Amino acid sequence: MWLHTIKDPLEESFVTNTGPRIEQDSMGEVRVPADALWGAQTQRAIDNFNISGRAMPKAFVHALARIKGTAARVNHALGLLDAERADAIARAAAEVMAGEHDDQFPVDVYQTGSGTSSNMNVNEVLAHRGGLISGLEINPNDHVNLGQSSNDVVPATLHLAAALTIRARLQPAWQDMLAIIEARSTELAEVIKTGRTHLMDAMPLTLGQEMSAWAAQAADLNDRITGIEPRLGRLALGGTAIGTGINTHPEFGTRVATALAADTGYPFTADPNAFRAIASQDTAAELSGILRTGALTLTKIANDLRWMNSGPLAGLGEIELEALQPGSSIMPGKVNPVLPEAVAMAAARIIGLDASISVAAGSGNFQLNVMLPLIADSLLESVGLLAGAADATARAVRGFQVRTDQIEGPLARNPILVTALNPVIGYLDAARIAKRAYQEGRPILEVALEMTELSREELESLLDPMRLTRGGIGS
Repeated sequence: MWLHTIKDPLEESFVTNTGPRIEQDSMGEVRVPADALWGAQTQRAIDNFNISGRAMPKAFVHALARIKGTAARVNHALGLLDAERADAIARAAAEVMAGEHDDQFPVDVYQTGSGTSSNMNVNEVLAHRGGLISGLEINPNDHVNLGQSSNDVVPATLHLAAALTIRARLQPAWQDMLAIIEARSTELAEVIKTGRTHLMDAMPLTLGQEMSAWAAQAADLNDRITGIEPRLGRLALGGTAIGTGINTHPEFGTRVATALAADTGYPFTADPNAFRAIASQDTAAELSGILRTGALTLTKIANDLRWMNSGPLAGLGEIELEALQPGSSIMPGKVNPVLPEAVAMAAARIIGLDASISVAAGSGNFQLNVMLPLIADSLLESVGLLAGAADATARAVRGFQVRTDQIEGPLARNPILVTALNPVIGYLDAARIAKRAYQEGRPILEVALEMTELSREELESLLDPMRLTRGGIGS
């Protein structure tokens, strides 16, 4: 990779000057802190947008710097930018990507809807830092932003940041969780328990079968994430202001996307319809829906774990989650299902973020979506939350112990086992046996011996819980 970091002696004299300096843009002069790498447009954004105190995510800033560094090299290859400036911009971009200047990107998420302020923040920092590296004058618009517009580079960055964060953080965490669920499902394949529908006793199944549903849900999410890659990989670069590609080389978007794909291993391409890429955020909405579905999967698992762990005396008590911390400031000895509860809260947040993304993704007016910073921030938060929640779920699943005594007693008395007798004695007679067994608190087998002509051997075969977990009819 051609990007690399350096230390520059000019930087020391720059940061030790403590007085404000004067920067100028098309609107006039602006006072900027002397130790800031940003310039006039960033400072205006800082002054104008004091809404949340929440800066754009670091992953977004780093991805934007990656695009800028790649764009500089492509523009040089196209004969549009001299080698010295291209190299200086690329080297400055590498420093930003490495997190060396994270404090230089303070612009609030709630800014102009195109993300122009964040784009110019990065342009100005790279221009200033590149100038210190090279000793040349580097202009944030004419050199760093060459061939680009906020309108195409910000949606491209949104896709890039989401794709790379999913690959680096979410997919490994999700795959680890899936592996742990599958391993425990196999381990518990012979543990038979009472099934439940409507939270009421139902036919038996094994704990392994119950957990296999979790594993299948998790595997589905892997497929959904893989399925969106071709669309998430489409970048708006080359469309510039509205999709026509004004003021950029016709090969710019394709070349930058190709270079990003080679550098990251992700299938990035230039969107064949830049008008769509700039005006709409349908892919972001689709991705958010996938993340929301993952949150629903984790909510299901978390709730099942909490119910199975409930008690330890007055609840189901089928499993015992790992004791991680005291559960009460007033009730000694109480231990709570803290990891599933944390997961459920993270999932609720993701669902809320999806609602915000849905509104924002529909806020395209003619040739531009005007809620891009909100979409980027919300998507990246969702990815991070889902990854963290997957880690927590994996820990909870890995650490629980099965309480076989609590499982076996209710299973033997479960009146719903009588369902297995339906094909032999009929639904109504089976219902009478179930009702009496429940009223008398006796096992189905004992009551069925008294109310049918079936032998003990026949009933033991028909009512064998393990056989019932395998479906079918008869013995």
